[in-house]
This record gives sequence, C-alpha cells and structure tokens, in this order.
Amino acid sequence: MTNLEEALGEIDLLATAVATDAVPTKSALDDKINEHFAGAVVRKDLVKAVRGNAVVPSYVLEYLLGQYAASDDEATIQAGIDSVRQILATHYVNRNEHMLVKSEIRRKGRHRVIDKVTVTLNEKNDVHEAEFENLQVKGVIIDDVTVKQNPKLLVGGVWCICDIEYFHSDDQRVVPWILGSLKPIQVAGVDIDAYYEARKAFTTEEWIDLLMQSIGLNPEQFNERGKLIALTRLIPFVERNYNVVELGPKGTGKSHTFSEFSPNGILISGGEVTVAKLFVNNASGRIGLVGYWDCVAFDEFAANRRTDQNLVNVMKNYLANKSFSRGTSIYGAEASMAFIGNTTHTVPYMLKNSDLFDELPDAYRDPAWLDRIHHYIPGWEVAPIRSEMFATGYGFVVDYLAEVLRAKRSEDFSDKYKGYFTLDNSISTRDQDGIRKTFSGLMKLVHPTGEATADEVRVLLEFAIEGRKRVKDSILRIDATMRDTPVHFRYSDRECAWHDVVSLEESQYPQLYRRDWDATPDAGGRSGGDDDTTVVGSAPAVLVGSGSSGAVGPVQPVDVPLAEGHRDFSAGQKGVSYENLLLPYLRGASKITITDPYIRMPHQGRNLADLLSLLASAKDAADEIDVVLVTTEEPKVEFKQNQLLMLKAIKDASDAVGVRLAVRLDDTIHDRRIETDRGWRIDLGKGLDIWQRPSDNPFDFGRNRQEFRLIGSAFTVHFVKIPVGSEG
Repeated sequence: MTNLEEALGEIDLLATAVATDAVPTKSALDDKINEHFAGAVVRKDLVKAVRGNAVVPSYVLEYLLGQYAASDDEATIQAGIDSVRQILATHYVNRNEHMLVKSEIRRKGRHRVIDKVTVTLNEKNDVHEAEFENLQVKGVIIDDVTVKQNPKLLVGGVWCICDIEYFHSDDQRVVPWILGSLKPIQVAGVDIDAYYEARKAFTTEEWIDLLMQSIGLNPEQFNERGKLIALTRLIPFVERNYNVVELGPKGTGKSHTFSEFSPNGILISGGEVTVAKLFVNNASGRIGLVGYWDCVAFDEFAANRRTDQNLVNVMKNYLANKSFSRGTSIYGAEASMAFIGNTTHTVPYMLKNSDLFDELPDAYRDPAWLDRIHHYIPGWEVAPIRSEMFATGYGFVVDYLAEVLRAKRSEDFSDKYKGYFTLDNSISTRDQDGIRKTFSGLMKLVHPTGEATADEVRVLLEFAIEGRKRVKDSILRIDATMRDTPVHFRYSDRECAWHDVVSLEESQYPQLYRRDWDATPDAGGRSGGDDDTTVVGSAPAVLVGSGSSGAVGPVQPVDVPLAEGHRDFSAGQKGVSYENLLLPYLRGASKITITDPYIRMPHQGRNLADLLSLLASAKDAADEIDVVLVTTEEPKVEFKQNQLLMLKAIKDASDAVGVRLAVRLDDTIHDRRIETDRGWRIDLGKGLDIWQRPSDNPFDFGRNRQEFRLIGSAFTVHFVKIPVGSEG
C-alpha cells in the first residue's frame, strides 16, 4: 500500500513516461472485429475526419470509406482518407457552388458528381425526369430501366454517383444536361451466412458493443439499459410494420439513427406529412413513402399541431392492418413507422397532470391510435449527447449492416422466448403483438441466428414487455373505461414462477403513476398480485425493514432509528443523492474509511469531493472528521499523474474545512464500502460512481444537485450494523 505523498513523488518520472508512451492502441474488440469482418468495417472517427463541409448522411461517407479505408492498417487508412477527401473535393456538389460545377461540366463536356437525385414522371412528354438537389438541375431525362431498378428515386430521392454530360441545343425546350450514368450509393449485397458464422466468435456483450459502435456510439459511455434503448431504434429497419414512439428531451440523438444510419429509411418533418405523400396520391395513383422505404420516421412529431384527421384515420388503419384504402383500392405496405418528438415537461409532471403522450397533438392521443404503437422508448432516460459518446473504434460500414437488417425483415423471431417463458393470459392480443414484435426485433439484432440462453432471452423479453406496458398504462389514463379488464404484464418461467414487469417511472413514482386508479400501489408500484410474484425490470429503491415507500425522500432526522437492510436502484432513476442515501448513516462519526478502487476520472473525483463537502456541512464547525480513502492507482501511465494531482487537490480542499483526508493506494482491493466508528458499514454495489456522466451544459442542474442526475446502471446498497471496534 502506498500513500498519496509517496505517489506524488513519482510525478516527474510519470511525465517522462507519458512523453514516450502516448501512442493509442486498438482495443481487443477492435482486433476481433477486423479479424472476422475484414472489409466490412470502418473506424468510426474517420467519418468526421473526411466530412469537411460536405452535407451528406454518414452512410454516404462510410460507403466511400468502405471502398478505400476498410482496414486496420494505419497506412492504408491514411491513404484511404486522402482518397475519399479527394473524391469529395472533386465530385461532391456544394449547394453554394452549383454554378461553378455547372460551368465545369460545360467546359469538360462530362463530369462525375455526388448528389441527391429525385425522379418525377412528366406525363405530358411520357418520360421520367431527374432533379439534382445540390446541383439545382432539373428536367434531366433518365431511362425507365434505371428508374425501375431504383424505385426510391421516385419517392424521397437517393444519393448517387452520376456522370453528367452537357450538350447545348438551339431548341430552348431541350435541357442541355444529359445523364451518362447513375449508381446509387449502397452495398450491392451481403453474405448473410458469413455474417452468422462470424457472430459466433463474439460474446453477447461484445456483439452489442459492436452494434453500438456501428451506429456511431461509444459503448463505454452507456450502461446495459442505455445500449438496449439505442438498439431499439434499429428495430424498424429489421422488423416489418413496426411502430415505435420516442419522446424525450432535446439533444439526446433521437433522430440521428433515422437520418444518418440507413439508406433504407427516410426522416421527414411531422408537419410535412400528407395522405398523398405518405400513402397514395389519388390523382396519379402513385403509392407514397410507405411503399418504398423500410422505415418512415417523423421528426418533431410532438410539435406538429396542424393535424389532418383524414391522415390520422388512414394511418390508424395502416398501423393496425398493414394496409390502407384510397378510393376503391386497397394497398398493402411493409414500412415501419417511428414517431420522434421532444418533451417539455418532466416525467413526474406528466404522471401527475396527464400521461406520457402529453406532448402529442390531440388527434394522435386517441386511444385507438395509441393502441397501435408497439413500443414506447423512454427518451428521458437518454443522456444528452456529448463528444465522448461518439465511437472511435471499429464498426460495420452502416450500409453493410443496413442490408443485413433488410435481409432479416422476412424472418420472424417473435416466438423464440416460448421455450423458456410464457406470457400471462390476461395480456390482450394487441399487447402481445407489441411485445412479440419488439422482442423479435431485438433478437434479430443481438442474436441473429435465433439462438440464446434463457437469461439472454429474459433481458430482451422484459425490455419488450416494459415498452408495451408504458403504452398501455398511458392509454388507461386517457380512457378510464379500459381499466375494467385487469391486465398483468408478467411472464412465468419453467418453474411456473410469475415475474411482474414494471417500468422505471412506475417504480420510481408509484403514487403518481397510479394516482387516480382504484387500487393502492404496493412497494413495487403494483396493485395486488400473488405473494409468489417477483417484480423484475426496474425495481424501486426500497430499504428493506425501514418502512420506506420506495421513493427516495428527504434527509432522515438524527433521532430516527436507522435500520439494517438494503436499497435497490435502477438505471435511469433520478432523485438519489448522497444526502438521502449515505448521510443518515455517517452523521456523528469522527472516523470514516471509504474503500473504492475507482476514484480516477474527474467526475469520480467530483463525487468524492461532494461527499466530503456534505460531511463538512453536516458536522459542527468546531469538530474535525478523519476520513481515509483507500483506492487504486490509475494503471495507464499517461493518466496516472492527473489522478494523483486531482486527489491532492481534493485533500487540500477537504483539510481546509475540517475533514482531514488521508489517501492510501492499494491495487489489491476490489470491494466498495464505507465504514464508520459508530458501527455502520455501507456496502456500495457500484462505489461512489453511481450516476451517468454530467452533460456539457454548464448550467445543468445535475452538476450541483445530485438528485437531478440519472443513475448510470442498476446497483444495490447494503446497510450493516457491526459492533463498534470490529474489523467489519
């Protein structure tokens, strides 16, 4: 064991080591990805390196990187980056430079461009005509064969690499632009069997991390629940006719997946939707977006207050039956729909005053329309996007993954849980459809061969049940008449034990969640239930034996007897602070030992400082408290100096207010606990680092008030009474 002063004496040596050992290395996962998916993966930070001022989706850039830089060899990568930059500089059309490019085409007679192309049918001349978005050229004749091979050109447009020719004619009616060739930017095809075979080399955790990196997110910045939420956004691309809603705060990346991830999806503004654009144009008979895209996502859907009731009715039928009627014809389509919007109120406010669909236009808060939604993604659990949340490791070229997901749309994994679990019979057919489709989508993503263990299946099934329950419970708030038939969102295992599933907000705010329901919630946020039923999913923070209602309350007075027991906390939960969790058990102690191996990063140091300042404010000004911190030394040389200097700064600040801090560095520890000389031992499941990292917003209330922060991952805290003077 080394004390802080001895470690600080090595700072000069550390600084020298940092200068000679600062070359970044790939992770073991990156090596495995390149080994099994050579040529189909790309380093994700390269997209930002090559983008420049090219306003194109990420899948366009990754398509080019996949052609030139799909390697783990640094020299090949750098050469590929240079090639892609050169291609973009030469062929990408900046909108404000369209006249310069036109002049270049005229001068050379033929030039290759990268642009978004949309095709319309000119009925008068009986020809198809292409329009180039950035080049600002329209009326370019395109042959019928090309249009037939690429029908998305007719709806929404496609990014393409095109050869444009120029030929002037004295006839003013003739467009001088000629389309020499057109190649959509997309992968030609994938070997799905090779994909399955390579999947076997990865553990479930590794595979999920690979998928996270593939959509541009750093898996190290997300807990298990956060990863599932992110992957749920991919289900519309892998599951036919899947309907999902995500409402949450601004800046959490809700629309990123739908705008940047796949050439098979389209993101449109909710206010721009019409029946003709979305379904079919009665005048022309041309089918709309749902006939050509795998996923149609509606951005800013909650802000759309201009509602066409006819659109709502047609959409309602489509969401339920995968078909729609216009005139005398009935059409079918397979497009999934995602509805994305921002919330302006907190979750407890919505639970107290309305429901979780509070932000939607009134026409869409129709219980019949909402009942068609298969899953509700809790966007409020997603932290605002920060720079460190973007992936720097290797992931699939998104176009490659998009084609794999498209190939999986024809498969059905909705019954893969039946070998292990059974849903409660009280769950209606429509509720079961929502659960099964979400489960099927997650299985295709995480276990594409359909093979998984009981525990792996359980995690996905519970998450699917929770998302549909969130929809159903909001409907019950809106339409009280639907409460007459009780529904138990639960499942049984092979031992015939029943497991209830509750949402995080239900367990965190039980009184608000069922504020006007006729049943009284128990500690798990449930009404009644069999004695042998186990609550799973998002369990509330309950101190066993303390009489707690489950919600974290104010600081416990000193004269209230403290009880032994434990508290369980869930990922994404709010309302937890050291003041209401730890301080009641630390009051009056003159000596405290904190054992936590992970006090290394700045936010972890901030947590320690917060606890020490809380002890300082709670004690008498004339008293002093001795605190010993036992932690481990940062193993990476380049970061060790920062850790030691941080601990020294915390010690100086703490000593100044009468909380005398001693730091001991011990690389053999693994437990996380706090012990006091008043006979209490607090076993910390996750140590002091229990919250997600703070946002970049300097005025985020969570920076100064811990109860506004989101819990990072589920953990349990045990409170144990030990004899005073015992070793514990």
